[in-house]
Amino acid sequence: MAGFLSKLFGSFSGGGDKTEAAKEHMRKIGEYTVYATPQREGGQFRLVGRIEHVVGGETLVRNFIRADLFSSETDTVETTFRKAEQIISQHGPMLFGDGVKERQV
Repeated sequence: MAGFLSKLFGSFSGGGDKTEAAKEHMRKIGEYTVYATPQREGGQFRLVGRIEHVVGGETLVRNFIRADLFSSETDTVETTFRKAEQIISQHGPMLFGDGVKERQV
């Protein structure tokens, strides 16, 4: 059990098994630009993305990573865009309302 947990959390901290980024995909969702950047982990892909929004000439970024793993890069990308839509819908204007240049959501 401890080995499983160290592998799981090690991948977030840079330790453990090597991960590599797959191709980046971009989609506009309303006034936001969303990037899906699945991380290859062995034979699977982890859901990783970011939402960007330009406020007053400055690009603000909200990064997100989820524990979800997929066998297909295409499935990962589509799920990332759906998750981004959900994040945008749930947070509304407050997603970027704090003015912080970059943070996790």
